[in-house]
Amino acid sequence: MKRILTGFVIAFAFLTFSQTVFAAQYDAAQRVSAVGENLLLKNSIPSSDIKFEVTSKAVDNSTFAQDRIISIYANNLKYAGNDNETAAVVANELGHIIAGHGSRSKLVSSITGTDVSGGSDLAGSLVENYKNTKEEKEADVIAVNLMANAGYNPLAAIVVLTKQTSTYWDAIAAQPANAQRAMNIYDYAHYAYPNSVKSGYNCVEYKNFLTYANGILEERKESPKAQKKLDKELKKYRKDSVSQITKFKTRGAMSGWDALWGILKEQ
Repeated sequence: MKRILTGFVIAFAFLTFSQTVFAAQYDAAQRVSAVGENLLLKNSIPSSDIKFEVTSKAVDNSTFAQDRIISIYANNLKYAGNDNETAAVVANELGHIIAGHGSRSKLVSSITGTDVSGGSDLAGSLVENYKNTKEEKEADVIAVNLMANAGYNPLAAIVVLTKQTSTYWDAIAAQPANAQRAMNIYDYAHYAYPNSVKSGYNCVEYKNFLTYANGILEERKESPKAQKKLDKELKKYRKDSVSQITKFKTRGAMSGWDALWGILKEQ
């Protein structure tokens, strides 16, 4: 028995060591360009002059239309353990660019001469948080489309989000990190790409998320009215996100806000 236990301990130690070494071998930053180029190619987005860079600074990519550089925040990549998860990080940033979030803020600030952020007061912070959450959800939905079209598992976007540290309130409410965004991704993926949801995602973070999500799904069964409202929202998400990607492609990889910015600069 002692010999068997000793063998088990050695085998377990070897397996743990092997998994650690394997995990350490994956470098998300080194995979950004290859994964990013695949996302562009498989979605038929003109990419001949587009470059990817990893930066330690927070990014908004509001200058993408001019410099054709897609900046990826290095801090977000530390939660990516494979190409699916790296694709989730890159696709989210592409989602912001396609929706024109950075260029819209730049344009509004230029016209009004004021900072469009909410400011430091409580009311301003609430407005800014609402704006950020809304924009992130919009970018997430676009990202799911881009990932699915490129052959990546869109559920990886949930995994990357839930690997992050929860806020104090999330912990008290027994919610995973970024629970609202993660649930939105799950709902949209289930609506637009049901086969991906059926296939699942084999990792602890996703299994933990499902525990949270299943509780919400059970509550929805008791409220057909709420489910009907959600279905309507998901249908709109689908229509709007596909339209945004299509228009981005037809403009030669440029958002509507970038196009408007170019027109105003010529006046």
